[in-house]
Amino acid sequence: MSERFDFIVVGKGMMGAAAARHLALSGASVALVGPDEPKDWANHSGVFSSHYDNARITRTIDNDPVWARLARRSIERYEGIERESGVLFYHEVGCLIAGPQPGAAYDYIEQVEKARDALGVVAPLLDADKLSQRFPWFRFPEGTAGVHERRGAGYVNPRALVAAQVICAERAGARIVRDEVRSVSEDSDRVVVTTLEGGRLEAARVIVAAGGFSLSATLLPRPIDLSVKARTVLFAEVADRDLQSFEGMPSLIGAAPKQERSYYLLPPVGYADGKHYIKIGGDPTDRVLDGEPAVRQWFRGAGGAAAAEHLRGLLAEVMPGLEPVSTHFSPCVTSFTRHGLPYIGFAGGERIAVVTGGNGQAAKSSDEIGRLGASLVINGRIDDPAYDADFSVAFR
Repeated sequence: MSERFDFIVVGKGMMGAAAARHLALSGASVALVGPDEPKDWANHSGVFSSHYDNARITRTIDNDPVWARLARRSIERYEGIERESGVLFYHEVGCLIAGPQPGAAYDYIEQVEKARDALGVVAPLLDADKLSQRFPWFRFPEGTAGVHERRGAGYVNPRALVAAQVICAERAGARIVRDEVRSVSEDSDRVVVTTLEGGRLEAARVIVAAGGFSLSATLLPRPIDLSVKARTVLFAEVADRDLQSFEGMPSLIGAAPKQERSYYLLPPVGYADGKHYIKIGGDPTDRVLDGEPAVRQWFRGAGGAAAAEHLRGLLAEVMPGLEPVSTHFSPCVTSFTRHGLPYIGFAGGERIAVVTGGNGQAAKSSDEIGRLGASLVINGRIDDPAYDADFSVAFR
């Protein structure tokens, strides 16, 4: 027997859970389908998700006005989602964006200032002396300046964010199906979704929000142009006795003209093992994963040892006073679209939509991306004049 809904969302990650919440709040009948995080990554044969982590940078300032609007609208809803769900996921510790000072050949900081001013965000530019005084944990190269966004910025816990969205969606009437999807296919006037455990669900329209696993030929009628890149993140354990000394430390984005000198870094964050870690990411080179099986295989591994060693070196440069108790590294993936914005559109026909492609920026903006996906399947289009942007899906 099939269960019937107005809408089905495939993928219980940050975008999918957000889309399900917004659809349920509209009064529609909704099913959100996706497995929980596996306990044993190495021996797990199913799908994974990039939200299996406790810290992602959030900020409003972005030199792309569309990404800035996606972020601002999402951040404005954080408090309400926390209050409704009872799950805390947002930590307003601020965000520092550092790079070559204005006037340098690499004008990233100047672009950040323009974006700040256009958004009306209070975030002063700090020269090298002020950076060293205000942020004693960091050591930057000579000629560095930074823009410090103190309010409306910091980090979110993506595991907790997804949990909060799922709770809110369920309270609004959504049906949560904790199973992996086997296939999505059109059948006459509806879409049929089958699961590995034998479930069969039907809906007038379906959103596929499966992140890098949207490459699967069983989920979409046409292959989309999505580049899924392998990423490695390094975790440096902070001793309990040292935690107090890091109070006030913001999230940090280090921008440089060369990829191998660029990075992001988060303050000590608590994890399920009871320990606190400073996390740093920023692969020196790109490795594109060729197909969905390669994505699964990457997640089952340990990550890239060479990239982890590179990150250890960067961390030692940026935080020379840090003496980690231990370090370890883990795999992740980032999905990139052809146009640099998330895909929010139909994947052929008008019944199966795709919402994916975070481009390394979507965790903080996932609620608004999910809302736009919900609007797409409810109205048949993204009905929001604030967005003069192309979210359309590109195909291979």
